[in-house]
Amino acid sequence: MTKARLLRLSVVLISIFMILLIIVYWDNVGTAHFYLHTSFSRPHSPGAIPGITADEDWGALPDVDEFLAKLLSSTLKQNSSIARKTEQLLVQGSSKPVVSNLEENVRGYDWSTHNDRNSLDQEKLQIERQRTLREFCANSSFTFPTKERSFDDIPNYELNHLIVDDRHGIIYCYVPKVACTNWKRVMIVLSESLLDQGVPYRNPLDIPREHVHNTSTHLTFNKFWRRYGKFSRHLMKIKLKKYTKFLFVRDPFVRLISAFRSKFELENEEFYRRFAIPMLKLYSNHTNLPTSVSEAFGAGLKVSFSDFIQYLLDPRTEKMAPFNEHWRQVYRLCHPCQIDYDFIGKLETLDEDAAYLLQLLKVDRLLRFPPSYRNRTASSWEDNWFAKIPLAWRQQLYKLYEADFVLFGYPKPENLLKD
Repeated sequence: MTKARLLRLSVVLISIFMILLIIVYWDNVGTAHFYLHTSFSRPHSPGAIPGITADEDWGALPDVDEFLAKLLSSTLKQNSSIARKTEQLLVQGSSKPVVSNLEENVRGYDWSTHNDRNSLDQEKLQIERQRTLREFCANSSFTFPTKERSFDDIPNYELNHLIVDDRHGIIYCYVPKVACTNWKRVMIVLSESLLDQGVPYRNPLDIPREHVHNTSTHLTFNKFWRRYGKFSRHLMKIKLKKYTKFLFVRDPFVRLISAFRSKFELENEEFYRRFAIPMLKLYSNHTNLPTSVSEAFGAGLKVSFSDFIQYLLDPRTEKMAPFNEHWRQVYRLCHPCQIDYDFIGKLETLDEDAAYLLQLLKVDRLLRFPPSYRNRTASSWEDNWFAKIPLAWRQQLYKLYEADFVLFGYPKPENLLKD
């Protein structure tokens, strides 16, 4: 009798254990499907294992990577079928957004007709941009902080700008002030990471801005540790190998002007308290400042562009905390010498680059990239904005952002760096 009870108890405990194991498996691994059909990825049959091509054997990957690739392949066929069915339901939504954000109200959208068929030779352009980046990453005489470290040396918290779309095999490194709001919207539509009344968003511009920048909306590399534990770096490497990786960049000085305009010329409570108050105290000798941005603006108390440049150059700034992402250098956000990007877009050629990229990703039938701002900060503004900034400061600022200029092929602004 006792043996029978023990046997039944053992069966119950084993069943409970198996159920828990299945739950943990699907929570931690089942979501990491490798649904790939981009033009950058080599084709594979439904039964093929992501990360392994026909020309490679299992010895090409470390043991842990081999185990994970085999494990993840079991869900590929099912997830691919679901993804294809979902894509068939995606259609373009409304053509124009309801603009509710202050910045978007101020700048407005440019709804003028753009030629989506690229006037530039995009393939040659990409080859040149990637060649420039790789040459300077390999050039030992060109140095900048963190250049020589490996991908494994990058702290987990520095991988928070790498957004992953497992449905289409895409990794996007977002750079604030380089059309990142709209690219994040595109990633949300493709990955179906956000629902509207139970249905995935279909039109990028329908997605409210406050949801776009909510960190919980996106699967980013820095979240892998929480989801996959000690296997997180191995999974990152598999995805970096097989997925299409892209980023968009911008003239570094123009990006700084754009950041200043949106964060300090418009009423922004968070940036006023975190940055404007310290800048006004340190560089404009103001005391007893208002606690709210509306009161400060009403009293004519605004951070000047000169205050902002002093803040960037002040050695105390980085000692207190790393640069805010809106003015942090691209090489610190996206690690271009550690990650081999397949596509490098530029804001200066945004319309052509975006249309070409969506074609390469084979998602151009699902959505269009949202329109540009009419009142976008332009390179021609540089001379006016920097006219009152002392020459020595301009030269120091260039050294601070030199790596971004060089790696991404932006010419040195000689007119700003000489008398």
